[in-house]
Amino acid sequence: MVGAAALLAGCGSAPQDNGSGGEDAAGDFLPCLISDEGGWNDKSFNESAKIGMDRAAEELGVEPIEVESTSANDYAPNLETLVSEGCTFIVSVGFKLSADTIESANANPDINYAIIDDWADNTGAEDDEGNPIGDGVTDAPNIKPLMFDTVQAAYLGGYAAAGWSAQSGVNKVGTVGGIPIPPVKIFMDGFVEGVDKYNEDKGATVATFGWDVEAQDGSFTGGFAANDTAKQAMQGVLDQGVDVLLPVGGPIYQSAAAAIDDAGSDAVILGVDSDLAEADPSVADKVLVSILKRIDEAVYQATIEASEGDFDVEPYVGTLENEGVGLSGFGAFEAELPEGLVDELAALQEQIISGELEVVSPSSP
Repeated sequence: MVGAAALLAGCGSAPQDNGSGGEDAAGDFLPCLISDEGGWNDKSFNESAKIGMDRAAEELGVEPIEVESTSANDYAPNLETLVSEGCTFIVSVGFKLSADTIESANANPDINYAIIDDWADNTGAEDDEGNPIGDGVTDAPNIKPLMFDTVQAAYLGGYAAAGWSAQSGVNKVGTVGGIPIPPVKIFMDGFVEGVDKYNEDKGATVATFGWDVEAQDGSFTGGFAANDTAKQAMQGVLDQGVDVLLPVGGPIYQSAAAAIDDAGSDAVILGVDSDLAEADPSVADKVLVSILKRIDEAVYQATIEASEGDFDVEPYVGTLENEGVGLSGFGAFEAELPEGLVDELAALQEQIISGELEVVSPSSP
């Protein structure tokens, strides 16, 4: 049997260089980072980006400027601050900073930018939920998108969740998102589709709660804060009897853990972005597995390239193949997994990489 660690995503591959110029490491290179409202201690994508930036800065012997946003109102002024401080490379963490990052980049063409989870192609059109709809063309010539095909890894996570719940006899799993934006919905899409694949392969009947892929509708907390509202949303899905729960949205995993404790439930959770059992040992006993998005590696690579004059705006897309996304190990739960599950996950991963199995999300831009 293949060990669970074989599914752990390693370091992401560096994006290809298309030869455009950038800052010289011997010059006055100043890397900078701006969080979204989740903050640096979200145990998720903001913290992961900071880890990548700090790693690159330490290697380069520079002191980065990292500004934490507490609300969307902070994005534009924080970017203005970074520009005024002389930053030569600015990384914006998250889809929600798109419009402000585009505006800043167009106003400062000599500064290199990167943005996580967005193509920076905000054309002004909006969907029914008020989210910007892009046209696939980056709206500033100096922004590098750092994207992740998260649906591939979430699909494996859903398959694993279904296997766990089927073994327990509960046959019910669920998910709750923070807000209904593409980076969140893609996790939820892949999770549900992975459960469907398990049912198809095994003749099982594991039900999913909290998200309808076809309707693109489900359960959300309304934000990324771990609070009573988020806890109530988690409880609403737990009340359906699920024994596996995927909270998608940084700190809201804390609300999931609290709801499980209050209910006296044996339910487990799936982490997102980072290896949650490692990032927050206080919930390790509840984390079945984490769906990884290697933001840290993408930010590290982009920062190093910018410092060496190799910065290019060719989008980076993390996949299972280049190890930009993947599954963590199963930690303390590995010995309790259904027999053959890890081998099945490894086979699915290879099928996705080879193109034999196509995994897509209706939410993907």
